[in-house]
Amino acid sequence: MLVVNRFRVPEDDAAFREELQAAHDVLASMPGFEDGRVGRNLDEPEIWVLVTRWRDVGSYRRALSSYDVKVGAVPLLSRAIDEPSAYELLVGETELNRSRPRSVG
Repeated sequence: MLVVNRFRVPEDDAAFREELQAAHDVLASMPGFEDGRVGRNLDEPEIWVLVTRWRDVGSYRRALSSYDVKVGAVPLLSRAIDEPSAYELLVGETELNRSRPRSVG
């Protein structure tokens, strides 16, 4: 699964960049984390992004519930642009996403 969190930061804010990297680092320490990147929009440099890839939705949800993430990442994540952020990765002939209950495992 892929998580895309976008942030709008009005000026080149070194403190925000450090916070964003710290959030990435604490998420990267969680079980099920596979990959992650911090980036900045080329055309609108006030938009930053944190993209993380997880083994499955359960790993991501458990990470968000951990104490370290609640302290080290959730305050920053709560400042993300209010939009859907979790995506299923389609591989080969994977069935398209349907609105239905899902397993967290």
